[in-house]
Amino acid sequence: MSLAASRAIPFSIQEVGYDHPDAQRLIAEVQAEYVKRYGGPDVSPVDVLQFQPPLGRFAVGYLDTEPVAMGGWRRHDDADPQTSWAVPAAEVKRMYVTDTARGRGYARAVLAYLEDSARSAGVRWLLLETGRVQPEALALYESSGYQRVPPFGYYAEGKLAIHLGKDLLAGQPPTGQPPTGQPPTGQPPTGQPPTGQPIAGRPADVQPSGE
Repeated sequence: MSLAASRAIPFSIQEVGYDHPDAQRLIAEVQAEYVKRYGGPDVSPVDVLQFQPPLGRFAVGYLDTEPVAMGGWRRHDDADPQTSWAVPAAEVKRMYVTDTARGRGYARAVLAYLEDSARSAGVRWLLLETGRVQPEALALYESSGYQRVPPFGYYAEGKLAIHLGKDLLAGQPPTGQPPTGQPPTGQPPTGQPPTGQPIAGRPADVQPSGE
């Protein structure tokens, strides 16, 4: 399909469950892409319930009736020392646009939809992981106002992982410690586990998620 023809077809975003057939189809595609780029799928723990209100949201973008894009967010535990500076925080997962639908602004539209829904749900910081071999994803996020933040999550120690965040209420001081500041007295360094040691069971060089 030509670009001009595709622009004549309406693009819409619908909230669905993480286990919706269209979401699962696109998740299988993005996992296959991770295998190509990183040598393996994203194995960070994911629970379907994490993407259901009030804990999160998941959405699929449709070109007419064809699923071509997706993304979701899930809340982070306020007590997580890696992201306590960002409370209340949520994490973007499974951002993806099919090969044939790229370059048309659909990823940016889905990201904006997720930001709006997270903000409406009371989220302050929206966090995500992407990777060094996903330059198009990094360009999207940085042009959308995301900045480097301390590592967090399953791939906190991943050498290829890039961790980003955006203050959805920009212009106001963060609820916790900002990414570039010093940790509050009595707390571990921002983004590091309390002992200062790598988190057990987290491999040092694996593929990130988040695109």
